Amino acid sequence: MTWLDQLAVLVAGLGAGILTSTVGVASLLSFPVLVAVGLPPVVANTSNTVGMAPAGLSGSFGYRRELAEHPGVTATVLITAGGGGIAGSLLLLWLPGSVFEAIVPWLILGTCVLVGVQPRLSRFLRQHATDAEPRERISGLTTVFATLTGVYGGYFGAGSGVMMMAVLGLGTDLEFRTVNALKTFAVMAANVVATVIFLAIADLDWLAVGLLAGGSVVGGYVGSHIGRRLPATVLRSLIVVVGIGAATLMLVR
Repeated sequence: MTWLDQLAVLVAGLGAGILTSTVGVASLLSFPVLVAVGLPPVVANTSNTVGMAPAGLSGSFGYRRELAEHPGVTATVLITAGGGGIAGSLLLLWLPGSVFEAIVPWLILGTCVLVGVQPRLSRFLRQHATDAEPRERISGLTTVFATLTGVYGGYFGAGSGVMMMAVLGLGTDLEFRTVNALKTFAVMAANVVATVIFLAIADLDWLAVGLLAGGSVVGGYVGSHIGRRLPATVLRSLIVVVGIGAATLMLVR
């Protein structure tokens, strides 16, 4: 890579780190940059996962107050996202890279719609529920979908944060800022376990990993403070707009 390529990767890491802790579509920024500077797609994907792991760590640290409010839910998210991430990272190494390409944009579009309508849908579900108590624990069905989201996060990851927000937003009655924190924590868990596997058996571009990591660790922490201060309606709107735009770009590329 030229020095301009290296600068582009570093800036992409910073921007993607901020996205990790806010709108949750980080890989849709960092992954294309790695491909654009000449990395093969699979190497770009594995290097992106490893390089973006620090963003999840610093973002989760920034959201530590929110994560401590519901330790049981936080633990469940850690287990489901981490376990799913193991399966997804192994699928990435075993399956052809084109397996999910056709459905990824539609998954992101669908989850963006869910994030957008989640307040009304949650109110409808509460009104028709037999138990009027707030849902502050993760049900069995929500656990299944959270695990599947972790699998996707380990496999490709683009938009997995948006998907996790949709799953947790519909499956619980937690505050939006808490759901955003849990989303960041889930992305971190999936990336960390995938990183361990990729370090052991995958091809990586260490220069790209280092540049992404340097930018993303700063971006993840900065993004957590941005995400905490943005009003829920504004953040939700940003997630929907950015997610739809990213999915559209994937469809037309």
